[in-house]
Amino acid sequence: MSIQETFRKYTATLKARPGKRISLKKDFKTDYPRKIFKAAKKEGELLLQEGIKNLAKLQDKLYAHDQYSVLIVLQAMDAAGKDGAIKHVMTGLNPQGVKVTSFKTPSSEELDHDYLWRHYKALPSRGEIGIFNRSHYENVLVTRVHPEFILNESLPGVQSLKDIDHSFWANRYKQINHFEKTLYENGTVILKFFLHVSKKEQKKRFLERIEDPTKNWKFSVADIQERMHWDAYQKAYEEMIAATSTEYAPWFVLPADDKWFTRICLADIVYKEFEKLNLTYPEVSEEQKKKLQEAKRILLKEKE
Repeated sequence: MSIQETFRKYTATLKARPGKRISLKKDFKTDYPRKIFKAAKKEGELLLQEGIKNLAKLQDKLYAHDQYSVLIVLQAMDAAGKDGAIKHVMTGLNPQGVKVTSFKTPSSEELDHDYLWRHYKALPSRGEIGIFNRSHYENVLVTRVHPEFILNESLPGVQSLKDIDHSFWANRYKQINHFEKTLYENGTVILKFFLHVSKKEQKKRFLERIEDPTKNWKFSVADIQERMHWDAYQKAYEEMIAATSTEYAPWFVLPADDKWFTRICLADIVYKEFEKLNLTYPEVSEEQKKKLQEAKRILLKEKE
């Protein structure tokens, strides 16, 4: 079996099955299976470059086909490698057809609308690829660990933390599923990725950011404060993925302790899902072909 076939077979196991409860610790690894991919890094990097070229070709067809848009959602704990994955996997694409949006703390204007409002505004147009670096899922992750943030939304019926109960979160999961199904039914392909990094590897990367002056800007004391809620975040991710991984908008849990492996898995899955669209260039009519030949004749007759 070739390295490409091995990756194809492996990445199929990274999809979170719809409606199935998961345990990130038991069901998904943060490290790649070294027995399967012996000495695969060099071959894998070549495979990644090939995958990027293939993605670029499909992106061109996506634009020409003009029926679908693609939304890639990236979620992860801090230092899991989202920015690097975007940089390396999307580097060969036409920047005019790719829009990356990073969602920060909601502004006062955004808080005066429903929590999906700012995400609607950032959606890709037909023929485009949109990447959400963090996304609408922050509204069931950060707010799940810090429910006091929900009070800033001024929601009817939510006067105190007591009102933010199990039914509140179940309802919010349903709202997100309805949001994504509407997008899917109108031509948006949704691919969601959780970059699954271990607590040990996060610590290593935090220390690198502190010790390397060129990486100091990446580090924030708030990162350490959130790390203290590690277990709560893991539980929030488990419940969120189980409730929102659907056939029309699946979650993929990528091992993120080795960045090179994460990027290959991401590129492979995106490419596989692109292929399912059977994208084609628009057919040219016989009349248009005649006009093309006439244009060619005129150009060839021009004097240099």
